[in-house]
Amino acid sequence: MIEVQNLTFSYGKDKQVLHGLNFSVRDGEIFGFLGPNGSGKSTTQKILTGILKGHGGMVSLFGQEIDNLQKEEFFQNIGVLFEFPYLYTNLSALDNLHYFASFYPAEHMRDAEELLDELEFKKDFLKKPVSSYSKGMRQRVSMARALISNPKLLFLDEPTSGLDPAGAVLFRKIIEKERQKGTTVFLTTHNMLDADLLCDRVAFISNGNIVALDTPRNLKEKNSKHSIVVDYLYQGKRLERKLEAPELKTGIPFVYDELISIHSQEPTLEDMFIQYTGRGLT
Repeated sequence: MIEVQNLTFSYGKDKQVLHGLNFSVRDGEIFGFLGPNGSGKSTTQKILTGILKGHGGMVSLFGQEIDNLQKEEFFQNIGVLFEFPYLYTNLSALDNLHYFASFYPAEHMRDAEELLDELEFKKDFLKKPVSSYSKGMRQRVSMARALISNPKLLFLDEPTSGLDPAGAVLFRKIIEKERQKGTTVFLTTHNMLDADLLCDRVAFISNGNIVALDTPRNLKEKNSKHSIVVDYLYQGKRLERKLEAPELKTGIPFVYDELISIHSQEPTLEDMFIQYTGRGLT
């Protein structure tokens, strides 16, 4: 679906921001592209969505180099959720969706009201102006805008931003449902829980270079210390003991009255992000 080879980009003579990126995204895959602010991830997404021109290297989508794609057909096959909602604030949710839908062939369109219902948008706000919406409500309309044309390739930038925990769970379910339909998803986010739960593979980008690319599980396992923490009761006291995983081969190697919990101490995806990029999530 996406093939990138030796991708470079500069904002002027001395401002090279991408230093030869190489990665591919398979059909029907959810691919996470993760990096700190200023790492080059937004520039990469702008190139992939056809917004930014003048890159070096090769970028191919739908089996064709991006410069050779028919622009109208290309834009009809992608959906984009921007980090900041791109909506007409004087129009309602329905008016926004009907307006954006007018740029696409009618046979591609999903029903706007049904889509907003799936996104649990408040029905009494359907015809009120976007200016009266909360951030979470605007995010729902923006997601509907990205999905309205049944895209084959979906670019999502911080999809759960502004949502409460229930809303974030709903969005993850909808993204997974899109994948099950065969949609390919290119996801950029600072939310490592989203990336861990959704992505088949993730790439970490730092200072314009990809520093790691693998499944979330493999990244964590490769860097695990394979230690276990056991909480237990013994003689009326609650105690904790840390063990190396091989010590459990023959059972619990100490006396206890009751086991309360056993937890592996593998790193989180956020730990891996910080380890590989050298920076936190801000």
